[in-house]
Amino acid sequence: MQPELFFVNTELLVPSLTSAQFDRIRTLLHGLCGINLVPGKEGLVKTRLTKRLRALGLKSFEAYLNHLEENPAEITTMVDFLTTNKTNFFREIHHFHYLRDTFLPPCKEKRCSLRLWSAGCSSGEEAYSLAILLNEEFPDRTRWDIRILATDISTRMLQKAREAVFEEEAIQEVPGLWRQKYFLCCRRNRESRIYQLREDIRSMVRLARLNLMDHWPMRGPFDVIFCRNVMIYFDKPTQERLVNRFWELLAPGGLLLVGHSESLTTFPHKFHYAQPAVYVK
Repeated sequence: MQPELFFVNTELLVPSLTSAQFDRIRTLLHGLCGINLVPGKEGLVKTRLTKRLRALGLKSFEAYLNHLEENPAEITTMVDFLTTNKTNFFREIHHFHYLRDTFLPPCKEKRCSLRLWSAGCSSGEEAYSLAILLNEEFPDRTRWDIRILATDISTRMLQKAREAVFEEEAIQEVPGLWRQKYFLCCRRNRESRIYQLREDIRSMVRLARLNLMDHWPMRGPFDVIFCRNVMIYFDKPTQERLVNRFWELLAPGGLLLVGHSESLTTFPHKFHYAQPAVYVK
């Protein structure tokens, strides 16, 4: 009787990530875009980058780190894999209520232009939520100069934002009448329908890649800056520098809106507190 042969699927083997390799990756990521990978995130890094190693045909993280040194363009892809991109339409709805009920009414009487920035826009839901809200609040918006800038460091997420195509589940937080008004069914699969945002609403948003740690080419001033659930990935000194840069780019009376789990109380700044996660210059 011949011995039974066992085969190992090498594609299923997960390469090990040493502490030294993790430190090199976290130092590189922090220096590039400010993200602070604290100890304890080794599993996240290992899981997400293993997919990239397999795509490149690399057997170890040491080989991947060497690849990064020899191919600087790969760093952009690494950032794509390591950044978290959770978002949805009208997330943290109280911010949109504040805009509608408190901030926008005086603007309608005093201004003819509005500038808004979604910093860390991910796949575009936040910026497009703003566009829908402003289209509703300014039915005569052709008489207005309204511009929304949406930026993110992830090229993969920006491509999704440009397509503005969403599964049925992704638009459930949009009020029913607005879903019918602004989203067009473009195809169906076995489980659900696929929708695309109306082109005239998409055109209200300018999408661009931006590393928040780099030079900002836009001059401002902005009336509203959304930077929500982004600073939780930064250390305190990086958060303070970023908030001070937002201050410089905002018009007097302008708003900075941060995530509900974020706060400006742990470092000095010039903003006035308006309500949870809403600050005024």
